[in-house]
Amino acid sequence: MKKLLLWLLAFIITLGAAYYQRKTGPTYHSRVNVTLNDSSYELKLVRSIGLDERSQVKLNIKDTLIKAVLYYKRYNTQDEYSSTDFRYKVYPVNSFIMNRIFRINEEKGFFADVPPQPRAGKIQYYIDLTDSKGTISLMKETPVVIRFKGRVPGFILMPHIVMMFIAMLFSTGAGLLAIAKIPSFKKYGIWTLILLIAGGFILGPIVQKLAFDQFWTGVPIGWDLTDNKTLIALIFWILAVVMNHKKDKTLYTILAAIVLLIVFSIPHSLFGSELNYSTGQVTQGIFIAFFFRYKKIS
Repeated sequence: MKKLLLWLLAFIITLGAAYYQRKTGPTYHSRVNVTLNDSSYELKLVRSIGLDERSQVKLNIKDTLIKAVLYYKRYNTQDEYSSTDFRYKVYPVNSFIMNRIFRINEEKGFFADVPPQPRAGKIQYYIDLTDSKGTISLMKETPVVIRFKGRVPGFILMPHIVMMFIAMLFSTGAGLLAIAKIPSFKKYGIWTLILLIAGGFILGPIVQKLAFDQFWTGVPIGWDLTDNKTLIALIFWILAVVMNHKKDKTLYTILAAIVLLIVFSIPHSLFGSELNYSTGQVTQGIFIAFFFRYKKIS
């Protein structure tokens, strides 16, 4: 019963950390509340576009009397802003799940095209909205940044995600078992290490290469947080497994579990791959827009 409760707690902690990472990640939509023609809207401004997706910014506004203009330029360049009008469009949704389960057959709203960029290329943008009361600007002072990524097949991406989630679960479980002095913590520590290597250092670089054309952008090559935090977690778990090989030393396992939980709560791609337009090389940058994810404008 005690072990069951510990694993339930481990699952809740892991799920919470994964949710936090997902919600706070710099590729998650930036949310802005606006009031237009006396109607309130929560807009989700895109910050990540796959090269196999429509290269567009969408405004979920159904009032066709609204006028909207998108201003954009390549990120970290001296380019002047270009502009394009949003146009109200209706796209068919071709998805069995969306069509049959959620009864959604079409996607409506205002759409503006942005020029697709190479993998790891970025576009920054802001928006002007005009209603019957005048014009307001969204994110002009802190432009939203879109990063473009290559397509990663599901048969590679899903095992990577599953392995990393289970590694987090086993790591947290091993740490809690170690605190409770339950011997099986050593077994789950070994499984954590195996999954970290398979998910983070075999599948992880493959995902990185397909998405951003680089296998590894962490130390000693660069400062990509996704790569470096995986490396830090690996070092601590190697130490924990080695130190517990002959004699139980729970402190190492507890420390490794805490470190993995902390580093994997850091949002993916905060210091992520970024195309340097001057050199044509993929380097590391920071999504400044991460710190300005949510605004309310009325």
